[in-house]
Amino acid sequence: MIPTSPDDEDFPWWLLIVVAIGAWLFWQVYTQEAYTRVLSTLSRGVQVTIFVTLVSYAMACALGLLLALAALSKSLILRQVARFYVEVVRGVPIIVLLLYVAFVLAPAMVMGWNWLAESIGIEPIRTRDFSLLWRAIIALTIAYSSFLAEVFRAGLQSVDSGQIEAAEALGLNRWHRFRHIVFPQALRTILPPLGNDFVAMVKDSSLVSVLGVTDITQLGKVTAAGNFRYFETYNVVALVYLTMTISLSLALRRFEKKMRQR
Repeated sequence: MIPTSPDDEDFPWWLLIVVAIGAWLFWQVYTQEAYTRVLSTLSRGVQVTIFVTLVSYAMACALGLLLALAALSKSLILRQVARFYVEVVRGVPIIVLLLYVAFVLAPAMVMGWNWLAESIGIEPIRTRDFSLLWRAIIALTIAYSSFLAEVFRAGLQSVDSGQIEAAEALGLNRWHRFRHIVFPQALRTILPPLGNDFVAMVKDSSLVSVLGVTDITQLGKVTAAGNFRYFETYNVVALVYLTMTISLSLALRRFEKKMRQR
């Protein structure tokens, strides 16, 4: 029998309340011109938010998996480097990391590129040519890769060692053992936390507004500063984020339920 949590058996009264509040806000958007204009402005930022989230998360997953493999490596140096990266990055607030990457790391990267460009005869670039959008993406990638590395590491360690030994006995090399035995089984364990981190990144992508990236939050700040309708503007900002995150959360719950039934 598959164990279920009490939350699975409860009627989702919380969802009815959220839907009622959302319906009221959408009605305000539909009937009041002030709300409609705000939503029209914020719609331009939705694409930026989705782009930042998807690109940052994909890069963070790739880097996080590499860090997890390094942390489980037989090499002491790789293990220590991975642990150093994870502990240091996790200890820095994301907003501080955003500012550090934007105004310290990015100029340093431009200087390094220009030094290389001069040595091989390529035209150098200016610091201002390094867009704030990509600085924000790099910062979110660095931040979330440290969290995802721990998720991947835990998932890889959850695979029964007996199956790995059996694969070795069959003559599979390390890459084939990882591809056909370890990773498919680990994926079932790590998918739920990966989904939760994706939802969290949707929310944390709002931090890129501190760099002036024109996402939903930044456009909300600019709109409110221009029309002085803070109540209406931030109601719509909250509505847009809630619509995205709750939709993703419900989809993840359904997915997890199907995974438990298999």
